[in-house]
Amino acid sequence: LSGLDPAQPYFQGTPIEVRLDKSDAEFVDVIHTDSAPTIPYLGFGISPAIGHLDFYPNGGKQMPGCGKNPVSQVVDLDGIWEGTRDFVACNHLRSYKYYSDSIIYPDGFLGYSCASYDVFETGGCFPCPKEGCPNMGHFADKFKGKIKNDFVKLYLNTGEAKDFPLWRYKVTVTLSGKSKVKGYVNVALYGSGGNTRQHQVIKGTLQPDNTYTSFIDAEVNIGAVTKAKFLWNNNWINPTLPKLGAATITVQSGENG
Repeated sequence: LSGLDPAQPYFQGTPIEVRLDKSDAEFVDVIHTDSAPTIPYLGFGISPAIGHLDFYPNGGKQMPGCGKNPVSQVVDLDGIWEGTRDFVACNHLRSYKYYSDSIIYPDGFLGYSCASYDVFETGGCFPCPKEGCPNMGHFADKFKGKIKNDFVKLYLNTGEAKDFPLWRYKVTVTLSGKSKVKGYVNVALYGSGGNTRQHQVIKGTLQPDNTYTSFIDAEVNIGAVTKAKFLWNNNWINPTLPKLGAATITVQSGENG
């Protein structure tokens, strides 16, 4: 049984007989996309973990792309009806959109088992353990025999719009150069499965010989890395024309470490 943002009003905190629960089937997976409290945030979805695997994409409360200007959202490509409905319940309805995308991307939507979304964001639960990470959505049941705990809470990030799956990479950059500058560093990854756009990995003081680590949620599964592109920029015109480079760039895949 797959629960697509099961309802919170009238159901949260009720006995298991009246709401979705892991005892309802051999395998119950749940996608939570709108689990902020109903009062005052109008969250429609239940927040406690209630299945064998509970996925909290983007933390489970506010989905990227749902805070858009209401006019642009209502007059969407999908038409006035879907746009209006999405505006009213955008977070809640993301659950079925993620699920339908998961059918097309069997290797997408890896959920990282973690204590909280904050810990996930800072890289505390990266990479996947040796038994792998479950895939949120249609292929979650591939993980059926590997569940050890009572409740497993899983976190991941998604895109703002279709196509929703993102693949997580840890990027570590050691800078080279003569003097420190203020600015930012972007890295793009190239691989056998595709290339990413530029992702900002450092912003602020760029100190040569220092090592900086960041997590990239890439819009493609790049496969085997063939190239990393390093670009840096300073925030204002510097008459001394400083030069910076990357001494090393290390890329680690979340999927297999």
